[in-house]
This record gives sequence, C-alpha cells and structure tokens, in this order.
Amino acid sequence: MGIGSGRRIFTQEFKEDAVRLVTDRGVPVAHAAQDLGIHENTLHKWIRQYKADPDEAFPGKGRLKPKDEELRRLQRENDVLKEERDILKKALGIFSKPRK
Repeated sequence: MGIGSGRRIFTQEFKEDAVRLVTDRGVPVAHAAQDLGIHENTLHKWIRQYKADPDEAFPGKGRLKPKDEELRRLQRENDVLKEERDILKKALGIFSKPRK
C-alpha cells in the first residue's frame, strides 16, 4: 500500500478465506467484514466473484483470467493481421498501376 493511497491490497488467499467464513462456516457478512476490517460491500463483491467462477475468482492485480487473456491475445493478433492485410492491399494497388 502506497503512502496516502487509501487502498489496501488483499491476497487471493485472504479473499478466499474471507469468502469461506461466510459460505462454509455461516458467519454473517456484517460480522465477518467487521472482524476482517473490510467493508461489507467488498466482502459481498468477493462472494459474488467466487460464486461466479470459484477456480478463477481472484486472478490478481493486473492479471486476467486465462479466458480473458486468450481473448486479449487473439484481439492483438487480429489487429496485426488487419494491419498486414491493409499494407498488402496498398502494395498491390501500387504495383498493379500501369507503367508509362
């Protein structure tokens, strides 16, 4: 946490443990959040993320889920291919002009 940033960073393990307090042990969200020193809404968000995709719920700061990373890679590859196609179209236009 940087000086004065006000944002705390929680590990994947911390988030999973917090979610398990509520889902497995039946601790009320308000009580668990207070004990952990986090806002209730934060814990609710973590629970939603975990329930939506337990295996990939918390990929980490700056990291994407494998599916999203693959999508990003394919989009970059597609952009490169479009650019190469456009270059070839321009070259074809230049070389197919009749010479005088």
